[in-house]
Amino acid sequence: MQKNDTNPVSAWDIPLALVLLTRLPLPRLPEKIFARQAQAVWAFPVVGLVIGALACIIGWLALTLSVPPFVCAVLLVATQTMTTGAMHEDGLADTFDGLWGGFTPERRLEIMKDSHIGTYGVLSLIGSQLMRVAAVAALLSADAFPDFRPFC
Repeated sequence: MQKNDTNPVSAWDIPLALVLLTRLPLPRLPEKIFARQAQAVWAFPVVGLVIGALACIIGWLALTLSVPPFVCAVLLVATQTMTTGAMHEDGLADTFDGLWGGFTPERRLEIMKDSHIGTYGVLSLIGSQLMRVAAVAALLSADAFPDFRPFC
């Protein structure tokens, strides 16, 4: 495969997207495949489906064990966060620290480049995770998902 490969679709795109966007234990890909990162963006939604399906399976298993909906929601959201390596959460925390942690544009950029998390970043993560868990728990409590327990 050439570095300038412009082929819009490759069989390597989904494995590449999984390696780039998750922390799932996957086999090592050949180095030359990473030159296709720009062409593999079409596979990113497929990775989202994989992550969502994995999280839903964990939530469903917890429900079949009669775990309370709130705990199932925590497990589901934790699965998503761990599967992605918390990449979205890291970006959210950096954004909040940068936007509200500095008074000048230069200081804000400096804060966003810093690997440490600040107060605004921590608060954004707490709020974000709480909202996600609350939303999933509300859906579970309202029986918004099919009940597969009779089939187990």
